[in-house]
Amino acid sequence: MRIGELSERTGTPRRLLRYYEEQGLIVADRCANRYRAYDERFVDRVRQIRGLLDAGLPTRIIKQVLPCLDKPRNIHFSDATPEMLATLEREKDRMTDRIRCLTRNRDALAEYLDAVRGGGAG
Repeated sequence: MRIGELSERTGTPRRLLRYYEEQGLIVADRCANRYRAYDERFVDRVRQIRGLLDAGLPTRIIKQVLPCLDKPRNIHFSDATPEMLATLEREKDRMTDRIRCLTRNRDALAEYLDAVRGGGAG
């Protein structure tokens, strides 16, 4: 698929897709006319990247974590330093806290909607 279709299917601006490519997060083949061509698997990959960015991870860490998201998984970090592992641990903990908060807020909204839809107050 061309960059426009990937952009449309993922809701990601073309400029950001080019940036992801510059950062080594995605790789485009080049057609004879030099247009970028992306494999279907990059739809999910871009969504994963956006989710990790939204969670606060920098692209340099995302690039190292991406192999863990592929199936089959091929995990090998020859350059995993104690600092990088500590950063990943902090990010994982921060994500867990955010998930708890989002879950709490989702549950509160669901209770509110149930009350409103049921005609009950409170």
